[in-house]
Amino acid sequence: MDPALDISGAADALRDGDRRVLARSITLCESTRPVDRRRSAALLDAVIGSSGSAIRVGVSGAPGAGKSTFIETLGLQLVADGMRVAVLAVDPSSTRTGGSILGDKTRMEELSRSSLAFIRPSPSGGTLGGVARRTREAMLLCEASGFDVVVVETVGVGQSEVAVAGMVDTFVLLLAPAAGDELQGVKRGIVELADVIAVNKNDGELASAAMRTTADYANAAHFLRPRTNDWTTAVLACSALLGHGVREVWDAILAHRSVLLNDGQLGERRAEQASAWMWSELSDSLLDALRQDQAVTALLAQLDQQVRAGMVSPTAAALAALAAFRP
Repeated sequence: MDPALDISGAADALRDGDRRVLARSITLCESTRPVDRRRSAALLDAVIGSSGSAIRVGVSGAPGAGKSTFIETLGLQLVADGMRVAVLAVDPSSTRTGGSILGDKTRMEELSRSSLAFIRPSPSGGTLGGVARRTREAMLLCEASGFDVVVVETVGVGQSEVAVAGMVDTFVLLLAPAAGDELQGVKRGIVELADVIAVNKNDGELASAAMRTTADYANAAHFLRPRTNDWTTAVLACSALLGHGVREVWDAILAHRSVLLNDGQLGERRAEQASAWMWSELSDSLLDALRQDQAVTALLAQLDQQVRAGMVSPTAAALAALAAFRP
């Protein structure tokens, strides 16, 4: 807990763009202590009226697609235009130790030196979907602090890890050259949720492969059902290393946002996301409360042994634990 962080004063400092308070506020929201959860909820309530105006962008893709390089190149172009950019980078946590390298700030060294940029790496903490459990809270705090663009970079994900798509306005899928032919492009999962597909590394020896991959996915996009009305998934090639095509990807993001704004889809999408956030938080909080119940914890230890021994089915054990839970 950060007892020195006065909630009322922190809210004012956030609205004034204080980066140190922003970092401390995110740390508070990431805490799992019950007292910190109550204080972070109070802080979020205090600043929620100042949030909502930023452009929310999610960037996902397989490991090696060049997500960090792409985000840094895009971020440098945006700050050169005078925009304030926050990057929430999620690093994978070890399933054995729970630790995380948190190296994204190092990989975006040039962007991190800009006074208009804020980069916050966070461990996934075992949360599925390529994001951290408190990514939504961090995004809201960055918006309240006056950032024009909030970019969420997921861990390297596969076809089914698509949680970030439910947090942002525009979901960008970054692909490496030769990431699959046209049939690969129409697979269910992460591809069909992408609003923009960017084939990176369109340079050097990979240029021809990048253009073939771009053409394959552009053809496949016609078979996808976009989640935004009146929008066809944009497919572009770019080179984050050289900076070529990155501006065009940003233009596609703005074009998608314009479609969302024109017929009220942006408001509807964010309302649905806020509702999903509430139910997700309710589910997580109930599970936390169950694990903190001493009687249930003792019973779970017994049930676990019985399940391992094949004496009780996992379903029956779970129902028994729930029956003993009295919040």
